[in-house]
Amino acid sequence: MAHDFDAEQKRYLEGFSHGIAAVRMTGGLAAGGGTAAAPSEPTGPDAIHIKAQDRTVAAGGKLAEQEKWKRAENPFEGHNRLITEAATGKAPKPEDNFRWRYHGLFWVAPAQNSYMCRLRIPNGILHHWQFAGIADLADAHGGGYSHVTTRANLQVREIAPEHGQPFLDGLIDLGLTARGSGADNIRNVTGSPTAGIDAQELLDTRPLAKSWHNWIINDRSLYGLPRKFNVAFDGGGVMPVLEETNDVGFQAIEVLEGAGVEPGVWMRLVLGGISGHRDLARDTGVVLRPADCNAVADAIIRVFIENGDRTNRNKSRMKYVLDAWGFDKYLAAVEEKLGRKLDRVDPAHVAPRKATDRFAHVGVHRQVQPGLNWIGVVLPVGKMTTDQMRALAEISRECGDGQIRLTVWQNFLLSGVPDATVAEVEARVAALGLTTQASSIRAGLVACTGNRGCKFAASDTKGHALKIADHVEATVTELDVPVNVHLTGCHHSCAQHYIGDIGLIGAKVVVSEEGDTVEGYDIVVGGGFADNPKIGTEIWKAVKAEDCPGRVETLLRDYLDHRTGQDESFQAYTARRGPEALRALAETRMLEAAE
Repeated sequence: MAHDFDAEQKRYLEGFSHGIAAVRMTGGLAAGGGTAAAPSEPTGPDAIHIKAQDRTVAAGGKLAEQEKWKRAENPFEGHNRLITEAATGKAPKPEDNFRWRYHGLFWVAPAQNSYMCRLRIPNGILHHWQFAGIADLADAHGGGYSHVTTRANLQVREIAPEHGQPFLDGLIDLGLTARGSGADNIRNVTGSPTAGIDAQELLDTRPLAKSWHNWIINDRSLYGLPRKFNVAFDGGGVMPVLEETNDVGFQAIEVLEGAGVEPGVWMRLVLGGISGHRDLARDTGVVLRPADCNAVADAIIRVFIENGDRTNRNKSRMKYVLDAWGFDKYLAAVEEKLGRKLDRVDPAHVAPRKATDRFAHVGVHRQVQPGLNWIGVVLPVGKMTTDQMRALAEISRECGDGQIRLTVWQNFLLSGVPDATVAEVEARVAALGLTTQASSIRAGLVACTGNRGCKFAASDTKGHALKIADHVEATVTELDVPVNVHLTGCHHSCAQHYIGDIGLIGAKVVVSEEGDTVEGYDIVVGGGFADNPKIGTEIWKAVKAEDCPGRVETLLRDYLDHRTGQDESFQAYTARRGPEALRALAETRMLEAAE
């Protein structure tokens, strides 16, 4: 017993225990000598990450704090401790907030003193009973509402610490998970929202998205990347999945005769999309069979794990490895992982992608199955109450095929609706305070969480988005084509403002000599996606939020006055007008207002 030892003996034992700990840290003592042996080779699922960290340090680099946190205590191994501490109602320390994100929970203080849970929903498709079950969990453990995200996913907010694990347990009961939906992991797998019901599609992405989802979930070595990672599958249908904004995009294409490979449907590989860093994924020339997508994506990610920047979080995405190496070197490393060469096809031997429809996620559209339809329901910048969710689940069960299909446009589709019940669905949706119809401005209105629920956001994006839509609907009644307006709160660009026709990114606007600020935005124009992918051009900086509806009105009025015809898109108009002419519109408007 400790009380049987004198002070000198206690000091000896303390020193001995410290010595044992030091030996363990350094890998043990060399046989027959007093010097420490070289640390043993890392093993297990985390070895690939530990080796990458070790190479970084050996080269003189300083690991980012998040890398140190991962190494000090793996978020999966620390799970039971996290649960115990959260059960007391305690807010997490920064390093534990990071660890909780591996399990899908994000502490969002000071915006809200609670957790947000982001789910994993491969291809964005839920059964009606899962949708209703999430509503019940949001009532029992959260704030009684949910948000549809730009990755065709759901977020539930206002989850108190002690309710975090019960919420996650409830997801498991529903056959769902949030594992790896945050932090340095592969995010929700997106696929074509109309997969399997779209007459235009070349390939049903549902099996591919689900297979890749399960591949990720069951391989711990794919957790703990240098930074987050996005993968998307596009089936070539009428509704784009925005795969060009992902680190890895697989696009269904039709390969023609003479390409050097068997003609038919293949997947084209595009790499390096990260719209918040002003880059879209580029065609690699590589094509692969759908069945090979998992192995190729796995190899791409392992090259990133081994070579991504673990010192600078701003440069730790795959784009920056591609920038430093070039695509040829990166693909050569991928082929080395695979142990084989990848097939390549000249774009001249690929059939053009069929046109997409910007209104395909809104309203009634015929499915490939005779007599059935999908109906796109518009949500006010992605938000639903739990009562609405349960009622929508009932509509899906009684009037459709029982599925809810989330889209990257922050809304969802009810699918499998017979012709005879379309009117009933529209009426029941309207009775919930929602709509299946949208104006040209609301059809493409996208907004991130904003500063009401995110500490990074500089502005109330969702609130300002609705004000812009209200203003435009009242003042530009003749707008007859869809125009996408994206509002994002910070440089993370969760709402992908750079690909909007009009994109707004939150900024603090100085309004006095003393440095007082108000909420506002920098504004870009001319972005695009799918048929016309492009990063937008900034035309105005530091516009007060209260002035943004007027600025958007000015742009739209100038578009209607100067377009060459209804066939000229807003993107084409901005390219033709040029940034200088567009910048001058603000001065013209102010002069007109002063007269």
